[in-house]
Amino acid sequence: MQRVNISRRDFIKICIKTTALMGLPYGMYTKVAEAAEKVVKPPVVWLHFQECTGCSESLLRSNHPGLSEFILDLVSLEYHETLMAGSGTQAEKSLQNAVTEYKDSYILVIEGAIPTKENGVYCQIGGKTALELLDEMAKNAVGIISIGTCASYGGIQAVEPNPTGAVGVWDIIKDKSIINIPGCPPNPYNFLSVILYYLTFNKFPKLDKSNRPLFAYGRKIHEHCERRPHFDAGRFAEKYGDEGHKNGYCLYKLGCKGPSTFANCSVLRFNDVGVWPVSVGHPCIGCTEHSILFKKSIDEKVQIHNPTPPDTYPTTKPIERGKGADTITAAVVGTVAGAALGAGAVLAKKLPKEDDCEKEN
Repeated sequence: MQRVNISRRDFIKICIKTTALMGLPYGMYTKVAEAAEKVVKPPVVWLHFQECTGCSESLLRSNHPGLSEFILDLVSLEYHETLMAGSGTQAEKSLQNAVTEYKDSYILVIEGAIPTKENGVYCQIGGKTALELLDEMAKNAVGIISIGTCASYGGIQAVEPNPTGAVGVWDIIKDKSIINIPGCPPNPYNFLSVILYYLTFNKFPKLDKSNRPLFAYGRKIHEHCERRPHFDAGRFAEKYGDEGHKNGYCLYKLGCKGPSTFANCSVLRFNDVGVWPVSVGHPCIGCTEHSILFKKSIDEKVQIHNPTPPDTYPTTKPIERGKGADTITAAVVGTVAGAALGAGAVLAKKLPKEDDCEKEN
């Protein structure tokens, strides 16, 4: 940790942050830290197919503290075409050595889509197609992590007419544990958390129906967006650069896909300075959803239950005294009280029971 400029304090902070991100009780951070300090590191084989290397770049650009070094020190990275010094025959030999030495124990990480048309001729490495490499490397892997939207669902390569027949890993491999970490690119902390979860419990985390870790993709972006109060109050930006846009109003009418997108971008954020697309004025494009990304235009609105606020929400226009003010006041009080009770009930359900905490600890 000292070699990569991560102090003990920063190390514990990372462990606490990832423990919270994984939805584990606070006291579990000690076990996460112990797992991160293990001498035995899981071997990782990282393959690149149809992609822009943005997922690797986002990991390498993360710092304060040096998260990239932290992740790479957690695992034994046996093969990564972008990071390794060797090339050609040397690189191919290291790949084969890794697969032979760590048979049935290495984690396979895939970055990029896999072309399937014409027997996969559109992507070849070392004389083998991506299809052949994926099939060969997946056989002896303990599990597969598809990092990024391309590896998870096909990404931009799979947009109609999809000339190369690009698909995601889970469309091909059916007999292995596959963890999708979509995003264009995904947040490095989501990848880190999956690795730490595996190190701590010797298994992969619970997944949703799209094979995404529930701890990272279990809630809609819209639920924790800083512009949500504007949405509830009916304040929307109508076009880029208008007063609503300048004042931070909701971007739903500009095509924001947040109400239909499951991810933790609005909470975890990016670039070590707490930003994400919506915070800087750009609508969410739904890059974690295979039914949205590149299938709906940026300005196309997603269907939601209440695109405008119901009557129980306070109006944004001044009300003349005696013209419905009492009714609106009562509605507001009722709404706030109901929200408070509802939030309390939800929080009570989500808090871990004492017995569960003891079992975890």
